[in-house]
Amino acid sequence: MSVPLIILAAAYGAAAGMLVPRARYRLAVEPEEPWRGACPRGHVLTGAARGWLGLARCPGCRAGERDYGTGAPLTAALTALVCAVLAAAVGDRPELAVWLLLTPPTVLLAGVDRAVHRLPDVLTLPLAGGAAVLLGVATLLPHSAGSWRRALLGGAALGGAYLVLFLISPSGMGFGDVKLALGLGIALGWYGWAVLVLGALAGLLLGSCYAVALLATRRATRGTGMALGPFMILGAGAGLVLGGLAA
Repeated sequence: MSVPLIILAAAYGAAAGMLVPRARYRLAVEPEEPWRGACPRGHVLTGAARGWLGLARCPGCRAGERDYGTGAPLTAALTALVCAVLAAAVGDRPELAVWLLLTPPTVLLAGVDRAVHRLPDVLTLPLAGGAAVLLGVATLLPHSAGSWRRALLGGAALGGAYLVLFLISPSGMGFGDVKLALGLGIALGWYGWAVLVLGALAGLLLGSCYAVALLATRRATRGTGMALGPFMILGAGAGLVLGGLAA
């Protein structure tokens, strides 16, 4: 375990996590609505990447009203923690860079899904493509501990499994979950089929336990929609940590 590597990963995660609330604010809209392009008081969002990158603060608003993205410190702390744990588990192997690059988008996806029960294609599809390409590069480098071919097969397997679940019960699962499963399956498949199954089952189990808890406390009914994405991501993260430790 390299302490400097863990500290660097945590610092990266904290910096990247501070940028998540702006993108989450812009993307957390209903399917028929356009992405938000202005702060809550109507000032156009500007900055890098056409206003998509930057802190969730509006310089045009009055003091005390500038923050429009909620939970920036908590999001930064969460992203830093995830990056630090991944660094501790994976070490200095090439795939660590891939996991660190994919962490902010997955945190963003979890936040958007939790807010509006939506997993936008603008995030899920690049996540899957990015995971495939980056792991393809990682497999060419020395000391990598996974299989690119198995990663691609894992993405197809998990995406296919979620597609079957979606076709069986469209009301109980969104098609965005299927697209997310494709990217998560690629990541989990890198470390092997056992890690893929473990990560996938962990996500479903966590989501099921949460749903049961909501029903038991009467905070939801059987027809209440629930965001499955955050639990899929959490389960996949646990799988990657265990896969990294076992590799």
